[in-house]
Amino acid sequence: MNDSSWGAPQRAGHWGPPETQAAPAGSAYDVHGAQQTRPMPIVPDAPDAGRDADDRDDRDRGAARLSGGPLFRDEKPQEPMSTAPPPPQKKRAGRDLRAAIGVGVGLGAVIVASLFIVKAVFVGVIAVAVVVGLWELTSRLEERKGIKAPLIPLAVGGAAMVVAGYARGAEGAWVAMALTALAVLVWRMTEPPEGYLKDVTAGVFAAFYVPFLATFVAMLLTADDGPQRVLTFLLLTVVSDTGAYAVGWRFGKHKLAPRISPGKTREGLFGAVAFAMAAGALCMQFLIDGGSWWQGLLLGLAVAATATLGDLGESMIKRDLGIKDMGTLLPGHGGIMDRLDSLLPTAPVVWLLLVLFVGSG
Repeated sequence: MNDSSWGAPQRAGHWGPPETQAAPAGSAYDVHGAQQTRPMPIVPDAPDAGRDADDRDDRDRGAARLSGGPLFRDEKPQEPMSTAPPPPQKKRAGRDLRAAIGVGVGLGAVIVASLFIVKAVFVGVIAVAVVVGLWELTSRLEERKGIKAPLIPLAVGGAAMVVAGYARGAEGAWVAMALTALAVLVWRMTEPPEGYLKDVTAGVFAAFYVPFLATFVAMLLTADDGPQRVLTFLLLTVVSDTGAYAVGWRFGKHKLAPRISPGKTREGLFGAVAFAMAAGALCMQFLIDGGSWWQGLLLGLAVAATATLGDLGESMIKRDLGIKDMGTLLPGHGGIMDRLDSLLPTAPVVWLLLVLFVGSG
């Protein structure tokens, strides 16, 4: 409560007395009161002058109230408040686009170079991304929720999961997933039992969400045209995200899931579908051995759906944690997990559809 809440101050020139208080007797008080009191003027020759003046004052105040002018003659008229609407502001992206583009180009160069030079190097890139993603996820869980998912067995098991998927296929990935979950259960037993259930539950979830889904990218690489399959997977996901961003930023009006991600719109989803289907038709026709354009349309539609769901899924996690980004490692993008959100759930879908369309060889 500020001072003004106690009542408006009296105006200068108000002749009425202040609040009536009992005055102590004594000459000192009388002298002080005489100095502080403003005498009332007496006009004996014009008994109606005071009334006429009061009437004029009342008329002036009434006109002032109607016209918005000053209530008292000695007041300065107030400037009328400006009602001009503020100038329209242009839409701006929420991130530093220059940094985002620069980081994106750099990551793309590293991925393409490792993908087409030595396959094993690209598997190492996947493993590193998985470990960093697990570190970001477990760190945010501990900071925001007090959940201590054991990072060491997750990191070791996650990297082993990617390698096993590349070397032994789906069977190797499932075995490594099971062993990683078991390691999480045992590792957490070395600490007090309080919070054991939530810690191991979060650990098993992290093992499935990050390294197990990423293993399907390594499994895409095992085919003879593996680099082209991985490139198709990456291109379709990036094109889907780009189409959703561009169309949603320019034409987006209807919210897609306002409680989860207020920035996403239905128009953006249509843009993702259109862009991904067009890119899918081109990639299946010109990059994948034995592929056809109509298969690319279906593949692009599936990628747009899974990429959007993956993005919404991580947005749900971040909203529950009360954070905007999972990390700050990539300027303009956030963390590694903020780039893997749409890639992770898309990888098994692309792997499965390509196996159905053109086989696993």
